Formats: sequence, structure tokens, C-alpha cells
Amino acid sequence: MKKELLMASALVSTLGAASVAEAVTATTAGSLKIGQEWESPESGTDTNNTKDQSNFNISLSETTDGGVTISSSFEIVDEGTVAADDDNAIKLTFSDGSALELLNAGNAAGTHAVSIPGAGGEQGIAGTTSANAPTGLGFAAGATTLGVEWHSAADFMADGLKVSASFSTSDGAANTATAIMDSSWGLGATYVTDAGDTAITIGAGISGSEYGITGSATPTNDKGGVHIGISAVTGDLTVAVGFADGDSIVDDGTTAALASTQVDGEVIKAGIKYVTGDITLNVGMTDGEAKDSSTIGTAGTTVDGHTEVGASVSYAVASGVSAVIGYTDVERTDEGSATTNDGSAWYIGASMSF
Repeated sequence: MKKELLMASALVSTLGAASVAEAVTATTAGSLKIGQEWESPESGTDTNNTKDQSNFNISLSETTDGGVTISSSFEIVDEGTVAADDDNAIKLTFSDGSALELLNAGNAAGTHAVSIPGAGGEQGIAGTTSANAPTGLGFAAGATTLGVEWHSAADFMADGLKVSASFSTSDGAANTATAIMDSSWGLGATYVTDAGDTAITIGAGISGSEYGITGSATPTNDKGGVHIGISAVTGDLTVAVGFADGDSIVDDGTTAALASTQVDGEVIKAGIKYVTGDITLNVGMTDGEAKDSSTIGTAGTTVDGHTEVGASVSYAVASGVSAVIGYTDVERTDEGSATTNDGSAWYIGASMSF
């Protein structure tokens, strides 16, 4: 309780120092994506679907007389049903370039995951599976909503270096039969430098957490891990690769105790992007594997796998308007056996953004 009160006091005292204003400055951005997808599962019937997706983002910002910028944002997403994105931290940016995020701050390890090019479009193989091989570099970075994240200014202790640190704590809810995160921490760093005509970005992070659960069983490993990635940009060519290893606790929707599936996994991602005039070519691959166990306190023994390759071609029709053709091929294994969720998919569509 003491940690929660200290955090709340810091938030109130910081915001109380701001000048009273009638309205903050608001900016908007958004996009509309519409297209057709064709799925060809190795087991089952070929299907095709119309993908109609849109999102609208509003960013709010104001600067106090003391030079502190207070900002936040929210997003409305429509992907067949309307939903609101509530992960909205309050961000304080100081005059020296450092920043502090309060509430819904996230995990600093995930903040510094390097972006890996991948196939554009909205294609994929649908279906329910209990396989839990990871597909993203930040899969082991988690946080509760009651958290803070600090970001350094640029060139922190060395030219081209930025670092972040985060901590989150429990909201005080009682433990249940499902595993609930009680606290988390994270550290991350990004280093940018040049090697001749090539701009190089290196990102890395480490994270950890503690979970609470009723009963005698506890997770053999709480959520946490490490990741590292590197991206090299030479002219119109971008090449990137990343690796992550760690543990997670997920809800795969198939166990009696939801949210209590232990996952010990690792993933490698690589991608290439090339821009020539109005055309952008993307190629990406993901190779993840994991040992999962729905019994808390017992480590998994058999490997799940997820291998995915994809490519896309995008053409800039006009300012803010692009047409895209994308292809993805997916292979999955669950407990060492092939699943019915393998196959390939095509997508043809267009996007408009502002």
C-alpha cells in the first residue's frame, strides 16, 4: 500500500505544479485499411474474407510555465466491432529531453525492441490452437497498469545512447486461482551510430516480474527475459535481425485455469525492406519455439513451434494512399505434433492514412 500511495502522491504533486489551462493542444491521426484475404490451410477448406479496419488516434499535449510537457493519447479501433485502447500513460517530458510516464507505462524492455521489417497486408492463417511459441521480441516484457517508466535524454553518457527503466506494482486485488502479475521491472537501451554510409541501431532489454496465485503451486519461472536486435539502413535498404529468450504466462483460452499457461520460449526474427521510387518491398521471417505447461508449478517438456515467412509489395498511389499485395506461409507445431493451423494466405488491399 505504501508504494501505491507514494506513486499517487508523486502524480498529484507533479500535475499540481502545472498552470491552469482552458484546453490542451490536440492532434489527430488515423488510417483506413480495406482489402480481401484468401486463406489456404493445409487441413480444412479454403476461405476468403473482406478485411475492413480503421483506427483514429488523438494526442493531447500542453506545456507548463516551468517547461514540462504533459501529454497522453487514446485510440479508437474498429475491426468489425468498435473497441477503445485504454493503455494511455500520462507522459511528462522535461526541458533536458528526459521523460517520465505515469500509469499504464508499460515495460522499458519492450520499449527498446528493434523494429524488424515484415510482410505488409492483413493476411494470416486463422484458427484456435494451444501452441504458444512466441512471435515477437517483447513477449517476455510485461507490466501492471500501476507503473512508471523513465526515459533518458538523447546521448545519455555516450553519443547515440538512450536508456529507459520501468517498475510496476500490484493494484491490491486479491490473488485467485489464476496467476496474476503482482509487480514487474524492466531495463532497456538503444544505441545509434554510423558505419560509413550505414546507419546502425542496436536495441536491447531485460525484464522480470513476480506473480501471485492462490494454492500451493507457484510458477517455475515468472514472466521475464532478454532481447537484442540490430538494424542497418543503407540508403533505401533496411536489414534487421533480432533474438529474444525468456518466460511468459499467457491465456491461450484452452485451459481450465485461464491465464495460467507457463511458457518458456525463444524467437528469432529477421527482415529486409527496400524502397525504390513509389514501391516498397518487404520480406520477413519468424522462427519461435517454446515449452509450455498449463499446470502451474510444472515446467513444460515438449516443444511448440511457429515458423512464418512472408513478403509484400506496396505501391504509393498518392500522398497517404497505398496499395499492397502480401503473402504469408505459416507452419505450427503443438506439443511436437503438426497442427491444423498451417497454411498460406494472400492479401490484396489498400490503405489511407492521415
